[in-house]
Amino acid sequence: MEELTLTTPAVLFSAISLIMLAYTNRFLAYAVTIRDLHSKYLKKKDQVLMAQIQNIKQRLYLTRSMQIFGISSLLLCVLTMFLIYIKQQTFAIWVFGTALILLIISLGLLIKEIQISVKALEHHISDIENN
Repeated sequence: MEELTLTTPAVLFSAISLIMLAYTNRFLAYAVTIRDLHSKYLKKKDQVLMAQIQNIKQRLYLTRSMQIFGISSLLLCVLTMFLIYIKQQTFAIWVFGTALILLIISLGLLIKEIQISVKALEHHISDIENN
């Protein structure tokens, strides 16, 4: 096995940072949507709004999990760099592998969240097509 160097985990910094920026933008968009749904629900309490609220709630929690796994991955990349620096190569390899797994989980959750988002938009499209 080839030795793990400081540059290997450092390469993930920019990728994880961009992913985290995308996740944060999703989170902020949900915050705006939730505030809008809240004001609509206070005016008119109907089942369609409740379904939208449940959908956005599920997506919000998925986004939170995506962020947690992404941040944990970044944290473990930093720890990997420290372990390489103090010459703990074997432990660094295991920590870096764990960081990669956390990043994979985060991206997997993103796929699930996108599928839920598309279903929500399909409901809106069907409403338009039916009217």
